[in-house]
Amino acid sequence: MTRHPTRARSLAGALLALALLASCAHRGGDRPATWRETSFGPVTGADASATHGTYSWKGVPFAEAPVGALRWRAPRDPQPWREARAATQFGPACRQTGRLYGPGLHNRYDATVGSTLGQPLGAEDCLTLNIWQPSAPSPTPRPVIVFVHGGSNITGYTADPVYDGSALARRADAVVVTVNYRLGLFGFLHLPELHTGDRAGDSGNFALLDIVKALEFVQANIARFGGDPARVTLMGQSAGAVNVYALLTSPMLVARSTPLFHRLVALSGGISTARTLPAGAIATVPAPPVSAARGRALLLQSLVADGSAADDAAAERLAAARTPEQTAASLRRKPSEDLLAVVQTRLAPRGMAATNPVADGWVVATDPIAAVRAGRYVRVPVLAGNTRDETKLFPAFLALRPEFGGVSGRLLDDAQVFRLAAGYDPEAPPATTLDQWIPAALRPVDTPVTGFDARSAELNRLWFLAIRDDVLNALRAQQAEVWHYRFDWDRLPAPFDAIFGAAHTFDLPFVFGNFGPSLYANVSFTRANERGRLALSQRMMDSLAAFARDGDPNHPGLGTAWRPWPAGLRFDADDSTARAAAVAVP
Repeated sequence: MTRHPTRARSLAGALLALALLASCAHRGGDRPATWRETSFGPVTGADASATHGTYSWKGVPFAEAPVGALRWRAPRDPQPWREARAATQFGPACRQTGRLYGPGLHNRYDATVGSTLGQPLGAEDCLTLNIWQPSAPSPTPRPVIVFVHGGSNITGYTADPVYDGSALARRADAVVVTVNYRLGLFGFLHLPELHTGDRAGDSGNFALLDIVKALEFVQANIARFGGDPARVTLMGQSAGAVNVYALLTSPMLVARSTPLFHRLVALSGGISTARTLPAGAIATVPAPPVSAARGRALLLQSLVADGSAADDAAAERLAAARTPEQTAASLRRKPSEDLLAVVQTRLAPRGMAATNPVADGWVVATDPIAAVRAGRYVRVPVLAGNTRDETKLFPAFLALRPEFGGVSGRLLDDAQVFRLAAGYDPEAPPATTLDQWIPAALRPVDTPVTGFDARSAELNRLWFLAIRDDVLNALRAQQAEVWHYRFDWDRLPAPFDAIFGAAHTFDLPFVFGNFGPSLYANVSFTRANERGRLALSQRMMDSLAAFARDGDPNHPGLGTAWRPWPAGLRFDADDSTARAAAVAVP
């Protein structure tokens, strides 16, 4: 496979030369070092060259606000601006209902998160991205890493301090971009009454279209920030991994003559329908009738909630009497908080509050795994990762089935977890016990078959491992360039080493090099484990840097050969030394 077409590299070099000439020209005047011209207008960012070795631009619009008549439509170019736009503050989080991970009242992780659980947060006017560029000069364009955050496609925000791109940009010598995209019912909604004849917009996959729009912005503008538009790595974690896999297999992107990305990193995610998974496994892409039923339920329940209909039957009659245009206009007029309340109070009790990609056949393949097996995908090197104990972050799911234990694995509610974690002192003697967190039916946690560890492992097998194997096996049958890592670091202070271990999302601070404020920082990071985790973080960032640069995560610092899937690499550390070793995939 040709990874760096000569023509694309020549174009990238020319664009970078123009950007450098522009930089030299404006520095001769009164423009700051962070002044950049984008295709929509100039921006000025923050100069942290003296403290962090980076420049940054935050809250840069890549699309017009999807509000009013533009709600549930494909994103459009933002209105151009002429005066330099200050790009030093993150844009608002996209509209969502507050959860443990923030953003709280101030678009950041802080003490207000505990008071916003279950409350509407963020804004619909949210389609912005953030860019970090190493401030040191480079003779050649740098690789670009575009990150798509997780959050079950219903929550998340780029201002999360874990996602700050400064440390990764500096360590990887790359340009790092993070992207906001529409969430929940605003990001994924299958409802025929909203259709206009636009194939992309009618897909219902507005979140994915937002990410595509951001990638188009990157292609058009990243050279002005020192990035190489011919070496763009699209990276996502959790729901973000689902979304980037959806784009890897998107017929819409396969049909493009020029790719928007050239490598793909997917952490803790997959893109399977039930038809390609083992019996009992948990799919990430629902069948089209499920997506349609969710959209219909939102429409009908919103009519009941606002008093337009007395009950479900009356809502059906009212919806049938309206034209599609009337229904669409009515839904677009509804306050976003009212729609979120419908999901929370009326759809969630019916088991219809989940948000997933809609298998429309154009933006999202009808069967993404079948598309890979047929060679119908964007053929690029793929690096995947999982944590060893993914499902210890989702203990409530153990109540779903008897084979998972049939009871929730967590005794504390979200408010209690936040209060304990936010104020915890990891250097002091343990201030909590396993008995306060995990029910007796799952203790001792290491009991074979019935313990918390075993029940969590069974859930992991039928969820994260099933979707991992499905997509990576399909990819490996088509190409050699498929790698996988397992993150095993579990040096948390007791009892959190047993409660969480190497849980879902716990690799992200290592990938980004950020161990500051976050939900689990106080229960994870100590002075005792600092040396080992920093060494491990550097090793993981160096692998990501190698992959973004060359399409292969191997580098001399690993100390071992990272062989392609179905082999894998285990990332771990003790309190002083990082370790990378070959691992047999379970």
